[in-house]
Amino acid sequence: MSATYKVLDRTDYSESFSDLDAFALDVLVGLSERHKTLPSKYLYDDRGSELFHQITQLPEYYPTGCEIEVLQRHKDAIQELTKGEQFNLVELGAGFGKKTKILLDHFTQSGCQVRYVPIDISEAATKDLVEACAKEYPDLEVDGVVSDYFAGLKYLNNRYDCRDFVIFLGSSIGNLTAAQARVFLRNLWNCLEHRDIVLIGFDLKKDIELLLSAYNDKQGITAEFNFNLLRRINRELGGNFDITKFRHFGTYDVFSGGMESYLVSLENQEVFIDYISRSFSFAPWEPIHTEYSYKYLIEDIERLASDTGFTIIQHLIEDRKFFADSIWRVNKPGNDS
Repeated sequence: MSATYKVLDRTDYSESFSDLDAFALDVLVGLSERHKTLPSKYLYDDRGSELFHQITQLPEYYPTGCEIEVLQRHKDAIQELTKGEQFNLVELGAGFGKKTKILLDHFTQSGCQVRYVPIDISEAATKDLVEACAKEYPDLEVDGVVSDYFAGLKYLNNRYDCRDFVIFLGSSIGNLTAAQARVFLRNLWNCLEHRDIVLIGFDLKKDIELLLSAYNDKQGITAEFNFNLLRRINRELGGNFDITKFRHFGTYDVFSGGMESYLVSLENQEVFIDYISRSFSFAPWEPIHTEYSYKYLIEDIERLASDTGFTIIQHLIEDRKFFADSIWRVNKPGNDS
C-alpha cells in the first residue's frame, strides 16, 4: 500500500496571506497587548515538536503513560465502534505517533479496513511518521497531511468518501480556553459528517503538586520548549530576543483549573523584530503568556460535548482518574440516528 504525505498550500485551500504573515501578525498583536501573550500554536515548529516529544518521555509528565494505559486496555472497545466499515483514522497533531501505533497495531492485525491520515503542522514530524509507518505497516495506506487541522479535514473530505474516526490524543484540547475549545469543537463538528466518531484526550483535575512537577521538569525541557518560541521569532521574523534575559515560569490557577506557562523578563529591555519593524519594551519581571493547559472534570467534558453538537458514547478513564479519553459521535440535524 502507499505511504505518502502532502504539504497543503493555497492551491488546496483559500488563504488571504502567508503563514509567515499570520505569524508576524499574531506576534504584533500579542506583544502589543497590556498583558503580553504569544499563541501556543507557534510552539510547535519542527524543533518545538521534537522538544514536546522529549517532554512526553519525562518521568514527571504523567499524561503519556496514562493515555497509553487507556488505549491498551480499551483497544477492543475502540475497534468495535468502526462496525467493520472502511474508515479513515484521522489524527490531529499526530507528532511522532507513539500512542497511535497501539491502535494501528490492533486495527491492522484485526484486518480492519483502515486508512491512516495524520495531520500535523510539522513537516519533519509528518515525514518521519509516514516513513516509519511504511516500514512497520507495509499493507496500510497512509496519507499524511501537513497543514492546520481544519484545512486538512476539508482536504480529506474532498478526497475520500468514507467514515472518519478522528483522534485528538494527549491533552491538546487543554491548550484552549473554554470559549476557544467550544469554537474549535464546533469547527470540528462542521468539518465532519453525521455518525463520524471523535476520540479526545482530557487531562483531569488532580493534586496540584503533581501538576506543578509535570510542567516544571527538573531537566528544563519544558522551559526550553517555551524558549524555542522566542528563538523561532528570532529565526523567522528577524527578532533579537536574548534568551538569557528571560526565565520560564509554570503555575496553576485554581479558579480556572489551568496550568499556565510564562516567559518572564529578568530586566528592563527592548526587543526589535525586523519583519514587523517594531520594538517592544519589557519591564523587569514582566511576563509573556505562552500556553494554557486546562484540566477537566467529567461533567465539564459532558457539557462541552453537548454544547458543540456531539453525543458522548463512552468515557475511557485511567485507573487513578488522572486522564480520560472521551469518545463522541457527530450528530447532524435531519439525519437518522
